[in-house]
Amino acid sequence: MELVQSAPSLIRASDCGFRSAKWRNSMFWTDSLQELESRECRSSAIRSVRKTKSFAIKASGGEGGVEATETTVVEKPRLRRFEVLVGSPMPFGATAMDGGVNFAIHSSCAVSATLCLMSVSDLEENRVTEQINLDPLINKTGDIWHAFLKGNFVDMLYGYKFDGKLSPEEGHYYDSSRILLDPYAKAVISREQYGALGPDGNCWSQMAGMVPSSDNAFDWEGDLPLNNPQRDLIIYEMHVRGFTKHESSNATYPGTYRGVVEKLDHLKELGINCIELMPCQEYNELEYFSYNSVFGDYKMNFWGYSTLNYFSPMLRYSDAGKRNCGGDAINEVKFLVREAHKRGIEVIMDVVFNHTAEGNEKGPIISFRGVDNSVYYMLAPKGEFYNYSGCGNTFNCNHPVVRQFVLDCLRYWVTEMHVDGFRFDLASILTRSSSLWDAANVYGDVIEGDILTTGTPLSSPPLIDMISNDPILRGVKLIAEAWDAGGLYQVGSFPHWGIWSEWNGKYRDIVRQFIKGTDGFSGAFAECLCGSPNLYQQGVRKPWNSINFVCAHDGFTLADLVMYNKKHNLANGEANMDGESHNNSWNCGQEGEFACLPVKRLRKRQMRNFFLCLMVSQGVPMIYMGDEYGHTKGGNNNTYCHDNYINYFRWDKKEESSSDFFRFCRLITKFRRECESLGLNEFPTADRLQWHGHAPGRPDWSEKSRFVAFSLIDSAKQEIYIAFNTSHLSVTVALPERPGFRWEPLVDTSKPTPYDFLSDDVPERDIAVKQYAHFLDANLYPMLSYSSIILVLAPDYNA
Repeated sequence: MELVQSAPSLIRASDCGFRSAKWRNSMFWTDSLQELESRECRSSAIRSVRKTKSFAIKASGGEGGVEATETTVVEKPRLRRFEVLVGSPMPFGATAMDGGVNFAIHSSCAVSATLCLMSVSDLEENRVTEQINLDPLINKTGDIWHAFLKGNFVDMLYGYKFDGKLSPEEGHYYDSSRILLDPYAKAVISREQYGALGPDGNCWSQMAGMVPSSDNAFDWEGDLPLNNPQRDLIIYEMHVRGFTKHESSNATYPGTYRGVVEKLDHLKELGINCIELMPCQEYNELEYFSYNSVFGDYKMNFWGYSTLNYFSPMLRYSDAGKRNCGGDAINEVKFLVREAHKRGIEVIMDVVFNHTAEGNEKGPIISFRGVDNSVYYMLAPKGEFYNYSGCGNTFNCNHPVVRQFVLDCLRYWVTEMHVDGFRFDLASILTRSSSLWDAANVYGDVIEGDILTTGTPLSSPPLIDMISNDPILRGVKLIAEAWDAGGLYQVGSFPHWGIWSEWNGKYRDIVRQFIKGTDGFSGAFAECLCGSPNLYQQGVRKPWNSINFVCAHDGFTLADLVMYNKKHNLANGEANMDGESHNNSWNCGQEGEFACLPVKRLRKRQMRNFFLCLMVSQGVPMIYMGDEYGHTKGGNNNTYCHDNYINYFRWDKKEESSSDFFRFCRLITKFRRECESLGLNEFPTADRLQWHGHAPGRPDWSEKSRFVAFSLIDSAKQEIYIAFNTSHLSVTVALPERPGFRWEPLVDTSKPTPYDFLSDDVPERDIAVKQYAHFLDANLYPMLSYSSIILVLAPDYNA
């Protein structure tokens, strides 16, 4: 006789009992079930969720007087672990409240929703501990499913199942067999160890969210926002794992948030007062997992620009891992922020709201896609994914639900985690119009009003408007990468409300061209030195709206910029087809790290030139991790997939160069901080700045000019003179006349260390200065090819 397993019947408070007559009339009706039914009537609890022993029930009936017997296996409900109440539709996510936890999630087209609760041990075995079917009549308000649970949540995680249409051509990916991650989960638990495969070699292990607890307190020790003026920032772009993972770091907690804390004093020594963390919201580093025959290791998603969850910190960057269901990892991030603030260092997060890790229609269904695909993603009329990100999908940022989600997330990181601002990856996507999921609109029926095509750039995008005018967010640092992979380039024109800054990609390109000696860039280079007023002044913006950089994670390092003419990305396994081919680099005469001594000397000179330019330009300078000692990636300009020494900060190399390039960088950074005129709140005018050429007051802006010089009145230094000679020819420059004063050399990038920067502690400094006395007495200074100088004005006691 065949046994058929049947699911437990649902219990609804509105029924005051069981729907099934078979249950009500069964001989197996017990006192415990009557007690349970009574409890359901007395409270707002709506169903039974615990599985118990199976019992056989016989039913009689048949045709022609012949008795037919049907045997069915049913499950007897037993007392639940959790009391389930109606709950509240707000706030979204799982929220610890007095007496329990409220769960709320938006899903506009799902026909049913199930809250899945899992212990950590059950998650590891791919088991669901408890399933709570949410009643659409009781546990749904509008498009929000919700419930309030009372019970013991120790060691408990959660996710959701949604049922509805599985119709990709209509934009729906509902699948009731999948347990989905709540977009508002505050910690995501799956694999614990970075780079380690899940059970059975699985790269996409089941994930679940942390059920929050009010017991997971953190002692902020009175931490408050630093609120450093943006014009005073010196930003350091950093990868959390890469900063201390190399064995030479000697960190107690290598590759973690705590490891970064161990090395904060290095940043303080360098003069950094703001770190920009590359993505450290939960992502899957195994997304590109495959064997790399070049290095004998495995390709990883090392950079992390493929977010799975925006509220959860990357748990595998923590020493705690999933201990305390992720609560301890959250506190490690808070520890990093607190300790950075103690050293006067702000913390900015690189956030990736332009796309998610779910990719295109062939990608995994993890969270957003299964919860509400047509809301969270930009979709074409037949369900295809718009791909303005170049990564398979585009987050539907200006949809009302999605923009509220982004706002809630940013507020959380500011209020709960104390971060000081955000850099938005491919931020131009945040300005594109959202999908219109209305059949009449999609298929062209006449409607009232103007309808924008999906993805059209908006002059006043709702999301940017909301962030810019939010009472919490408008006071933090907001930095846009003002372009996207769909060809929208908004450097200088990003909607800003007077508070947004931009990664100035034009600064990078122009400075690279001029420093390597390309004709036709002297005028554009001068604009860069002034904070790019050609881009920002007309929009009533300030110099600090320009985030100046020569190198970043994406592209050549500073050392590779002067060692390679071409990218060398074969190690990525993509036949050198990936990465940018237009690098504006120059190898100084020989390709690669190994070169003759004159070429190596020229390379060091060029590195000093780039760094000096960065530090004397108006705007906010940004340094890429490792550039302060000359880190090389072997000419690879797209190292997104390497979890190895290519991307690791080499502390041994930093120590080797501590008396060389690192010293120069540290002193130039210190000089910038000491000069009032190098971090202006307004664009410099003729009252303060004067341009020069080979002769004072006679700048050369011609097509062939490779020389730019200027003097700048400074309240701390009186006046400074800065010149760049990017010609292959040496030149002797005439200095501006300043009666009663004389110019003294401070920086000359053509000199070997320590004479490249004549700080007070340089041995025999006076002798080094006197070597130029005969030139300076004549108000002249000799400059070698490809060199730059800084002179400071000092009283002439012999006048």
